[in-house]
Amino acid sequence: MIFKTFFMMAIYIVPYVLILTLNLSSPIVLLLWAIIGFGMAGIGMSVMHDGNHNAYSKNMTVNKWIGYFLNICGGYDLNWRIQHNVLHHTYTNIIGMDEDVDAGIILRFSQDQEKKTLHKFQHIYAWFVYGLLTISWLVSKDFIQLIKYNKKGLLKSQGISFTKALFSLLFWKVIYVFLILILPTLVTGNLGINIAGFFIMEFIAGFFLSTVFLCAHIVDQTEFPLPNNDGMVEKNWYVHQLQTTANFSNSKSFFSWFIGGLNYQIEHHLFPNICHVHYHDISKIVKQTAKEFNLPYHASNTFIGALKHHFSHLKTMGRA
Repeated sequence: MIFKTFFMMAIYIVPYVLILTLNLSSPIVLLLWAIIGFGMAGIGMSVMHDGNHNAYSKNMTVNKWIGYFLNICGGYDLNWRIQHNVLHHTYTNIIGMDEDVDAGIILRFSQDQEKKTLHKFQHIYAWFVYGLLTISWLVSKDFIQLIKYNKKGLLKSQGISFTKALFSLLFWKVIYVFLILILPTLVTGNLGINIAGFFIMEFIAGFFLSTVFLCAHIVDQTEFPLPNNDGMVEKNWYVHQLQTTANFSNSKSFFSWFIGGLNYQIEHHLFPNICHVHYHDISKIVKQTAKEFNLPYHASNTFIGALKHHFSHLKTMGRA
């Protein structure tokens, strides 16, 4: 994990330093911004994810600081923990509760969501929308979530006031915008190239993060259960995780290493407080146990296969 942390941070920081210190041609600068995008995605999937799950280290202070890595990528760790740890991991694939699978009216992921005319084409335009994920975090989503979480009492449950959280959010956003947009422009004097590079970086990171996550939950293999009239899901929580989650590309490869074991999403949902470096070994036990109890263990052999399952689900939900 320590090596991976330095590796991902290097992909994120070294190209940035080169942009600031060398007189490079525009194509090279844009290429470096693209590499930064992969670094941002790598930090999100392989580093800060474990930190914010308290799975990076036994030391909670280390986890806290590793979780802050999200903030230097334009997000906000507090909102992420509420959205992901509290809502997504508790109410996985339950529309109206799991915000990780809620794309508003733009995309329809479940048959229990209202179908709009535009959804007929969502399997085509969704891929562009995915690239806007991190820009959405930066510009609007974090602010909207903070207000909503405060009204629902979720900030209080995290032991922080709205005023303190808002100040922290604004602080990190200002730092990010200064470092990513203002400083490169002041140093290089080339506003146009830096703005173009910024959007290339954000799109790559957003697309990568979105597709990896959605292939683990929004596919034609998983279920989207609804609670009964009493607001209860009449299933064992562990069974619920198996029915709403899918794995892909379960092998020891560079891709698996780079995305932080998120291709072992089943194991992550069952054991979110265990560092992802152990998921490959754990998966053998989980798969065998699921088989013994006649429970589903959804898995695609490759990431491309998982993307096909996601595409198929988008198409079905857009026309059903």
